[in-house]
Amino acid sequence: MYIEMGLVEYLEKTKSKEMPGGGSVVGYTGALGAALTMMVANLTYGKKSFESLDESIKNEVKKDYETMDSLIEELKKMVDADAKSFDGVLEAYKLPKETEEEKTFRKQKIQEGYKVAMDVPLKTCELIIDCMKNQRSFAKYGNIYAITDQGAGTLLLAASGEAVLLNVIINLSSIEEGAYKEEVKVKLEKYTNEIKELQKEMMDSCYNRLKEMK
Repeated sequence: MYIEMGLVEYLEKTKSKEMPGGGSVVGYTGALGAALTMMVANLTYGKKSFESLDESIKNEVKKDYETMDSLIEELKKMVDADAKSFDGVLEAYKLPKETEEEKTFRKQKIQEGYKVAMDVPLKTCELIIDCMKNQRSFAKYGNIYAITDQGAGTLLLAASGEAVLLNVIINLSSIEEGAYKEEVKVKLEKYTNEIKELQKEMMDSCYNRLKEMK
């Protein structure tokens, strides 16, 4: 399993022909972006500025912390899931195509394979977007001296989300016209816009808080 590899081993594997692939890599970079956000929280708890906040706000931050931790666990799963997501396509192309019946079956399996190859990165992107939404309380109430780590986490998440959608775009051309393809197109546009909007919101917050330090 790629997620169990050491950092250097994973890096070397990424360089090779046995690469895990971009979707797997961004599952991990997305998790790192979320982890940086959790670090901000851990550098916030116990500080006077945090402890002086209303109890409901403190509970909100702590709840978001737990949610982020759960999202990271899901992103860790996607590191391996994405690495295997194209296997179905490769196996389908190996199927016999001598008779019309074989051709029909092979075509069906190829389409099924491509759908998996797109559903996995779409799921990864959804998790990343959830992580970005979950950054709001940390961006607002996090330790100001660690707020650049929130910004770094935002940028990692945004880049990971946009990058994983490339896998969807490249495979979409292999999907037959129909309801499924149109549904994916709608998701692509929606997720792309959400990432851009959330990145702007979180980075504006980061830069504004940096100005407070002057």
